Amino acid sequence: MAKVSKNARVAQRAANAGSGRDHVKVVKSIKDPVTGKYSYKESIIHKDKVKEFFEENK
Repeated sequence: MAKVSKNARVAQRAANAGSGRDHVKVVKSIKDPVTGKYSYKESIIHKDKVKEFFEENK
């Protein structure tokens, strides 16, 4: 079994920059002001956009 060096894995990750590993699933709870019930918004977004996702509609 061949080993892959850490440097090779880093270079491979850079080559696969648009791969699915850069995306995460986020779940945001939203409270309805009329009824007081919670609903949940799920989305799969890029990991760099997580902060923006939770700040929108605050």
